[in-house]
Amino acid sequence: MTTNEQADHRATLRGSLPDRYLTPEDLVTMFSLPSVETVYQWRRKRIGPAGFRVGKHLRYDPAAVRAWVTEQAALEDAA
Repeated sequence: MTTNEQADHRATLRGSLPDRYLTPEDLVTMFSLPSVETVYQWRRKRIGPAGFRVGKHLRYDPAAVRAWVTEQAALEDAA
């Protein structure tokens, strides 16, 4: 398998999410949120995607964000 085939395969598995951990600013852009404070409120209330700290910086695993979006969609469908 060539390097290009490996990269394409990984992109498909991630569903076109970036190949790095996401920042709160990335979530603001992805979800068209009013501000970064919304992301921090989600974290405090434990209602958003699971994040983790790297030193003083907050980061999100793209797979965890994708799982959270899928969960939210399932809850909408069930309602």
